[in-house]
Amino acid sequence: MSEPLLALRDVTVEFGGGRRPAVRGVTLSLAAGEVLAVVGESGSGKTVTAMSLLRLLPDTARLSGTALLDGQDLYRMSPAELRAVRGGRVGMVFQEPMSALNPVFTIGHQLVEAVRAHRPWGARRARERAVELLALVGLPDPERRLRAYPHELSGGQLQRVVIAMAVACEPALLIADEPTTALDVTVQAEIIDLLRDLRDRLDVAILLITHDMGVVAGLADRVAVMKDGEVVEQGGVVELFARPRHPYTRDLLAAVVSLTPPDGGPARAEERSAPSPDAALVVDDVSVVYGGRFGLPGVRAVDGVSLHVEPGEVLGLVGESGSGKSTLASVITGLRSPTSGRVTVAGRDLSALGRRERRAARGRVGVVFQDPASSLNPRATIARTIAEPLMLHPRDVDPDRRVDELLELVRLDRSLRDRYPHELSGGQKQRVGIARALALDPALLIADEPTSALDVSVQAQVLDLFRSLQERLRFACLFISHDLAVVERLADRVAVLRDGRVVEQGPAAEVLTRPRDAYTARLIAAAPVADPVLQRERHARWREIAG
Repeated sequence: MSEPLLALRDVTVEFGGGRRPAVRGVTLSLAAGEVLAVVGESGSGKTVTAMSLLRLLPDTARLSGTALLDGQDLYRMSPAELRAVRGGRVGMVFQEPMSALNPVFTIGHQLVEAVRAHRPWGARRARERAVELLALVGLPDPERRLRAYPHELSGGQLQRVVIAMAVACEPALLIADEPTTALDVTVQAEIIDLLRDLRDRLDVAILLITHDMGVVAGLADRVAVMKDGEVVEQGGVVELFARPRHPYTRDLLAAVVSLTPPDGGPARAEERSAPSPDAALVVDDVSVVYGGRFGLPGVRAVDGVSLHVEPGEVLGLVGESGSGKSTLASVITGLRSPTSGRVTVAGRDLSALGRRERRAARGRVGVVFQDPASSLNPRATIARTIAEPLMLHPRDVDPDRRVDELLELVRLDRSLRDRYPHELSGGQKQRVGIARALALDPALLIADEPTSALDVSVQAQVLDLFRSLQERLRFACLFISHDLAVVERLADRVAVLRDGRVVEQGPAAEVLTRPRDAYTARLIAAAPVADPVLQRERHARWREIAG
């Protein structure tokens, strides 16, 4: 056998303070043109292992072992040698494309800079290469995209730009750290397709860091499972998914929430039900138009949407990025006024309320945000964070006692009261976010992608908590998500949004197994499943439907 492109031997990473090593004795190998997925829960050491290869760790990190790239030890390279490797021999795709790109420079400027850092080219040739790269990753009209700023592109387009930057100098190894996290299902399928295509066309090896087992099933050739800084199991993707040996691997796979396969029956008839007089939320023919500038027509972000949520009901709102989900949520929370139509929350028409009454009405709506880390104030203790709604909307309750009740409700120990967000895990932070959203006993809870940033086992725990809270408290919930499997597990009904319009809605069990609209069928076909054989079949079906 030929020597592997990348060979890690007994890699250990320790940080100052005498704590337990973050990574211990990791031994992995990766061949050219191969995809190795490293999976595990948050804190398992997978990202630390990947970042150690380019020495992108804090100065307190101490590395031992060897990491050979084509026979050269990355851990023993000089700073000059390492600069040549970063972006040259090794490309990096970071998890959050918006934070990986500089918001004050155009896409073209940043791509040209990445090329010229490793090639002795003039600006004109580097710009031509930038156009080639954007075409390579499938961005339409690449010349125009070069002049765009990051905020002008969608999440999927930004991720394609980051991938283009990573392969700009034709690296031998591509490190992809959670490249599909928080992307909707169709964009996720496109990114998987793109990475597979780049692997085949450029013969690049890919080290994939992810917690999404559906992505692993669809892209990886081999899998390494990490727990507490150690590799506990590795093997071929089909074999590992079919016959996992280690109990931890079995637990990870058991925690995956999968979508029920379509039943193949005829499409159901469209169902329309009128809201009851006690409906927690009624959205009646709402449209939102963003005004055009310089004589250009406005953008219709939401177009004649009508839906409702009854007390004790969960309505799943699904659709691709740009479909209007977030705009609609901002209207429901009263942060944005609709251009036409009306929104009624707990029997009160928001458009008919004065400023003071509208603020009081917002107290009837709780919100759980997508990213628990950025939605919590890093300078506020957990107790203050949870009690904040009580300060804004005073109630006749003891705040300290209410905080203790809420902590118990979301299954967190009261000893966490005086801690700060950075001292909590991702799952604990999201539980704090849920507790804060429930502080005022809202009539309506809006959950905006509340599990997309969590690994599979923590996601399963948060979903179980959410479902038990909803059954116990019977609040109405608008659950916004791109994860159809999660929506199927929680929602009573589903509304599918496309280009600002509801294309179909009805009972979740029927919409997600017998879709009436072709767009819904494409979303379902794009949803990944944690089965390598089935995932390849589903992906081929998605490509056929998507054309």
